[in-house]
Amino acid sequence: MNPTKTARRAAAALVVPALLFTAACGGSDSKDTDAQKSGAVAKVSGKFGAEPKIDVPDDAKASDDVVVSEVLAGKGAEVKKGDTVRLDYAGNIEALGSTWAQRPGTDAKAPRTQIVQEIGQAGAMLPSKITDALAGQKVGSRVQIEGTAQGIVGDQLNPDLGIKPTDPLIWVIDIVNAKKIDKKAEAKGDQAASEAGMPEVKAPSQKAATITIPKGEKAPKDLQQQVLIKGGGAEVKAGEGLVVQYTGVKWEDGKKFDSSWDNNGATVFPIGVNAVIEGWDKALVGKNVGDRVLLTIPPNLAYGASPTSELAKNNLVFVVDILDTI
Repeated sequence: MNPTKTARRAAAALVVPALLFTAACGGSDSKDTDAQKSGAVAKVSGKFGAEPKIDVPDDAKASDDVVVSEVLAGKGAEVKKGDTVRLDYAGNIEALGSTWAQRPGTDAKAPRTQIVQEIGQAGAMLPSKITDALAGQKVGSRVQIEGTAQGIVGDQLNPDLGIKPTDPLIWVIDIVNAKKIDKKAEAKGDQAASEAGMPEVKAPSQKAATITIPKGEKAPKDLQQQVLIKGGGAEVKAGEGLVVQYTGVKWEDGKKFDSSWDNNGATVFPIGVNAVIEGWDKALVGKNVGDRVLLTIPPNLAYGASPTSELAKNNLVFVVDILDTI
């Protein structure tokens, strides 16, 4: 089963830009520099890390080619193909969405749900031509990427939005961080025995963990967690991109329903910002890179709020290796 349908769930703040498609697919104020010299039609202003202002003339005619402009130069590492980036972005029209858009009832000071996506791979929120254009840019940069709807989205453009193929589409992207992920990485160290009432875990190297539910034990009514291997890395903070290996089983029958080891290895997602099931947000923020964590999660902190999910009524058990943050 695809991990995006199990461990992950769509963040409400980022639902809008998916409508664009018919199928899945530190600086100072900006000035009229590279963006205008490159032939870009939009003018962008604002500071890195703050929502940009995008001005597009009414008679603007964008290029069918992807036009990439450095609005603000960063001083971090160069982004390379195969890196996973964490980024903020805003678009010139509502259908493109924005990571600066706060969900109703969300504290304005709370971390935003940012995008994490591998350069060179298709993503659900941003067209691949947009993220591919970030290769060669530096972390800390604000980048302006634009073109016509036809040139960037092509035949996947949703006709119900009323966007013409010649209309200009502009994305302004702040590259917050970027790293190369080791898809085969795993937690290292001596694993502790499971506490009384918790499932038993055997985690062979480079394979999905074997999780055995204790016989005769009822599933805990509340979130339960145990650190099986204590890592010595940095503390996980809300809003970061979290890199993990994981295996999940159902408490009711002990059957595995998902594992990163069965889906191309280590995966990454925003943590602590409602981008994954609530039990993960509650348990993994505050843990440390290098930890192996055993979790038992009741339905109300998993998929109980999604009645159409095949896991809606299940108590879930996960073994999660925290490998890195982005």
